[in-house]
Amino acid sequence: MSYGQTTVYFKYDDGGNQRYRGLNASGKSQAESDSTQVVKPLTAELSEEDKFLLGVNLYPVPVKEILTIAWNEENDQLINYVTLYQHNSISYLYHQQNLSGYDRHMEINMSGYMSGVYIVSFELKDGRVISKNILKE
Repeated sequence: MSYGQTTVYFKYDDGGNQRYRGLNASGKSQAESDSTQVVKPLTAELSEEDKFLLGVNLYPVPVKEILTIAWNEENDQLINYVTLYQHNSISYLYHQQNLSGYDRHMEINMSGYMSGVYIVSFELKDGRVISKNILKE
């Protein structure tokens, strides 16, 4: 999923009420332009980690039995390993290398695991590690 670089213009009256929201600010007088705010796309302000996590889907959360981990094609080129840890442990419960045959997703059977917080960790090919917490019921 990619996000376009769209600029959105907002216009407010003297009382602070929004009077205009749109993609085109042309045709407005200088006085109107002074009260127009430009909002940059959300993805421009996100960290690399946040952009990565936007392309990852963990479900269902909280998980009862099967945790599905899916990611987009862009992240598929970055992921080396996916690992599952219990929150208070340093040893992993699940560790799998990302291979092209996984079709950008994997499933972990967590039915035998205790309830609590778990960490899904993505080790990227450049050595970075990005993690996300999930809850097991």
